[in-house]
Amino acid sequence: MTILQRDDSNHIATLTMNAPERLNALSDAMLAALQSNLDAIAADSSVRAVILRGTGKAFCAGHDLKEMQAGRQAEDGGAAYFADLFARCATMMQRIQSMPQPVIAQVHGIATAAGCQLVATCDLALASDDTRFGVNGVNIGLFCSTPMVALTRNIPRKAAFEMLTTGRFINAREAQELGLINRAVHTDALSRETHELAQSIAGKLSSAVKVGKQAFYAQAQMTTADAYAYTGDVMVQNMLVDDTNEGINAFLEKRDPNWD
Repeated sequence: MTILQRDDSNHIATLTMNAPERLNALSDAMLAALQSNLDAIAADSSVRAVILRGTGKAFCAGHDLKEMQAGRQAEDGGAAYFADLFARCATMMQRIQSMPQPVIAQVHGIATAAGCQLVATCDLALASDDTRFGVNGVNIGLFCSTPMVALTRNIPRKAAFEMLTTGRFINAREAQELGLINRAVHTDALSRETHELAQSIAGKLSSAVKVGKQAFYAQAQMTTADAYAYTGDVMVQNMLVDDTNEGINAFLEKRDPNWD
C-alpha cells in the first residue's frame, strides 16, 4: 500500500494520505513521503495547485504516538529522535508555504495536534461541516508547542491559547469563524468545492501566483513601511512580465488572455 498517493489532472496535483488504520498520522514514513512529494511538485512547473487530503475516518491525527514511544528506548531516552522528528516536521510544514503552488487542505473527520498544524499551515483549507479540530496534546501531558506556531498565525491568540491549554475541540463552523479554514461545506460537496477552488487557482497566470504567494508570506513578517516597499518592488517586477502585459491588454480589449 502506498502511504501517500499522488494524482495529477488539469494542472492540479492531489496528494492523498493513505494510512487510514493510523488516522493518517504523521509517522516517519508519512513525513518522508510528504517531503519528497512536495519537493517534487515544487519543481514541477506543470502543477499550478495542490490538494492535500486523507483517506478513512480522519484527515490527520497528528504525530504517531506509538513511534514516539518506541523512540524512548534509545540510551538518551529519545531526546535525539524527538529533536529530529520535530525538525523534520517543521521542514515539511515550511515547504508547504515556500513552494510556488498554493496548497489546499481538504479536511474531514478530525484534524488534531500536528494534523491541525497541517491544516493551519496549508495556504487554504475547506472542511466538511462535521469536522472537528483540536490541539489536544495537553490532554496526555504533551503541550502542542510546534502546532502552536502555525495555529497562532491563523487564529486570534486568546482562542489559540484556550485550545492549547484546555484541549478543547472546535467544530468546522467555529474553525471558519476563527479563520482556521476558508469555509465549511456539506460533506457531499467537499471534494467538488475543493476541486473548484483548485481549478480557479490553476486557471490564473502561474508566474503571478508564484510571485504573489512568496510575497504574501514575506510581507507578513515585516513592518508596514517595509512591507509596502517590498511589495512595491514585487509589483514592478510583475508588471514587467510579458504575460502580465498580455493579461492587461486582454482585459482592456475584452478578450481572453493568450497565455502559454
